Amino acid sequence: MTATDKTVNLPTAAGWGRLRYFGPAFVAAIAYVDPGNFATNFSAGAEFGYLLLWVIVAANLMAMLVQTLSAKLGMATGRNLPENCREQFPRPVSRLMWVQAELVAIATDLAEVIGGAIALHLLFGIPLFLGGVVTGIVAFALLALQGRGYRPFELAIAGLLGVILLGFLTTLLRIPVDAGDLAGGLVPQFEGTGSLLLATGILGATVMPHVIYLHSALTQSRMPADTPARRRFLLRRQQVDVIVGMSLAGLVNAAMLIIAAALFFGSDVPDTDTLEGVHAGLARVLDQPAAFAFAIALLASGFASSGVGTYAGQVVMQGFIQRQIPLLLRRLLTLAPALIVLGIGIDPTQALVISQVVLSFGIPFALVPLVLLTRRRDVMAELVNRPVTTWAAGLAAAVVIALNGFLLWQFFTGA
Repeated sequence: MTATDKTVNLPTAAGWGRLRYFGPAFVAAIAYVDPGNFATNFSAGAEFGYLLLWVIVAANLMAMLVQTLSAKLGMATGRNLPENCREQFPRPVSRLMWVQAELVAIATDLAEVIGGAIALHLLFGIPLFLGGVVTGIVAFALLALQGRGYRPFELAIAGLLGVILLGFLTTLLRIPVDAGDLAGGLVPQFEGTGSLLLATGILGATVMPHVIYLHSALTQSRMPADTPARRRFLLRRQQVDVIVGMSLAGLVNAAMLIIAAALFFGSDVPDTDTLEGVHAGLARVLDQPAAFAFAIALLASGFASSGVGTYAGQVVMQGFIQRQIPLLLRRLLTLAPALIVLGIGIDPTQALVISQVVLSFGIPFALVPLVLLTRRRDVMAELVNRPVTTWAAGLAAAVVIALNGFLLWQFFTGA
């Protein structure tokens, strides 16, 4: 380390204040508690009790690793993941990656808009289709905050994350939880194809492909990282950001499953595999305030995650093909499939669960390139992965691909 590194870079960076480093991971975290998580986590808890709690823990640890790599790529290269893919991979490959990323964006928006629409219906009786339109409008308004700089947008998203967290913690503290059953849920196991399908849905809802792309964009030009010393300093701060943000998201996800397992598993409460049924079940088993807290958390999730998803879509298109379309047009294009689903009367909760499985199939297309790029010293310089980091990330990708392959085999063979 040079004297210049010590006297110019580190003190300047330290003078920015600790809170300046927090933000990107909280934006990413909101995608880890989107309405798809509500559907998969409550369905898993109601149907299988604490059985799949270990999946949430494992997926959250995987999310910490993945988001750290994504943030690091943006800082090390000054380019986001789609831009790096366009530069480093053959054009046909990057174009194919762009197409699948756009399909993932549609599946993402499907879950987020449907979740917001259901929440508005539960709270105010608004028809689902109209609720979907309102969710899209609010998400667009959140994105407009970016015109005032990144901080207003991040603060709005963090505030909505706080609403979600508060809603579930207040309910969790009111219910009895069996410590033995809770501990048993941390032991890796499955019970048939149904539990495996939900486990894959949980994974797709937790390790979200679009925020793997987005996080690298949130850090690529956020702070000066023009020397090795400063890049290492910023990486340490971003690691703290990721740990805090992802831990909050993991706490919310675990709370969802625990609440469902404690209140609904083995009970006679009907329709707990739907969000509407969960809302009614909370009012029946606990009281109306618990149901209200659930609906408010779902509404905050739908609004915030829809805005983050549209932002990620812009990053994907600009990065892979160097094109941008007006934000309103992108909002309308990704909103349309969700409104169609709501308009023709498809069961919204089932659509949410299936959308999360689709997202899980998109994870390898983001995760594998991320691992390949962050292991290369010519790309990452001094922030290149350590061998153990590359092995851990490669193992995570292999697990996801294996789960998806097994589900495809189940689907086509009917086994």
